[in-house]
Amino acid sequence: MFIRFITTGGTIDKIYFDAMGQFEVGESLVQHILSDALTQFDFDVVSLFRKDSLDITDDDRAALRSYLESDDKKLYVLTHGTDTMVETAAALSGLNDKTIVLTGSLSPARFRTTDAIFNVGMAVAAVQTLPPGIYIAMSGQIFEAGSVRKNRAENRFERISTNSDSAAD
Repeated sequence: MFIRFITTGGTIDKIYFDAMGQFEVGESLVQHILSDALTQFDFDVVSLFRKDSLDITDDDRAALRSYLESDDKKLYVLTHGTDTMVETAAALSGLNDKTIVLTGSLSPARFRTTDAIFNVGMAVAAVQTLPPGIYIAMSGQIFEAGSVRKNRAENRFERISTNSDSAAD
């Protein structure tokens, strides 16, 4: 089994930039997280950009989609900032022959207390077990693209109800 990891930046890759406590997106730690975890599958890490997700544009999303459409792999974990992760997941909808799991963190992977390692591990498990589609793995939950939002007030991701949810009740 082979999983391609694509990094785009976001909090997961942030580092302290200056004495004022400012952060900047740095080099991704995904390779280190996977090595430290003694993973037993083949993978590579492709860095497409290093941006805070608030700086990711529609052109960036189009470039990401184009990359995924032309790439011959089937399993992807995409690290992304949490503020616009939902929008990027929506922009990737329709890539039905691939399993793509977006994940990130609410605190940088470089911090001692971080959700990054857990979220990456969860995304790895999800990408291996889910059918083709676009998903978000955050905070111990898996969401299908289009059924999730970030609740900024609570600093968490949560399922949103859809018309099919109310039809199933």
